[in-house]
Amino acid sequence: MDSDLVFQGFKKFIFGLVIIAALLFIPAGTLDYPNAWLFLSLLFIPMFIVGIILMFKAPDLLKKRLNADEKESEQKIVLLVSGLMFLSSFIIAGLNFRFNWSSLPQIIVIIASVLFLLAYAMYGEVLRENRYLARTVEVDENQEVIDSGLYGIVRHPMYTSTILLFLTMPLILGSIYSFMICLIYPVILSFRIKNEEEVLEKELNGYKQYKQKVKYKILPYIW
Repeated sequence: MDSDLVFQGFKKFIFGLVIIAALLFIPAGTLDYPNAWLFLSLLFIPMFIVGIILMFKAPDLLKKRLNADEKESEQKIVLLVSGLMFLSSFIIAGLNFRFNWSSLPQIIVIIASVLFLLAYAMYGEVLRENRYLARTVEVDENQEVIDSGLYGIVRHPMYTSTILLFLTMPLILGSIYSFMICLIYPVILSFRIKNEEEVLEKELNGYKQYKQKVKYKILPYIW
């Protein structure tokens, strides 16, 4: 086992946990924020399990997922805007709880939690199907087009799962205002996909033919 990879993965996991917890609990002004604890459990327990599996089964893929050094200038802007969206949505969720701006029925929180786990399962399946799946827009040497499984339904199943993940997060946190902020994510994603497909068409053999075969990017018959 690669000790450097273990250290890097563990470090990023702890860093992410601490930062997101701080963004929720500090604005909330208390640790007694049940929805935040629920969200952190739903997010980080599956994340830890997936990380362990990748560590043993697909360490090269894990290295790709840990690398967020985007080379495309357009994608750097997209990541910046996405980061600001997440930052503001978490802070607003904490403030919403603190000042009781709004509340959601418990059934909405439960449904959102179930959908979040289903989206995470989809995320795991995408990782299983596509060993080239980096966090950055790039094409590996000898990379092949994946056109089976979920990739036979839509061209970007990872983004399908992230849309569901990111739109259910604020509902789990009980904040309609954070949900309204996260509604801009599909718009941000459309810019990322546009640039990504331009790169793939230029650098990945067979991608143009794949686009003709699989017509939809995110949702069949819709997008």
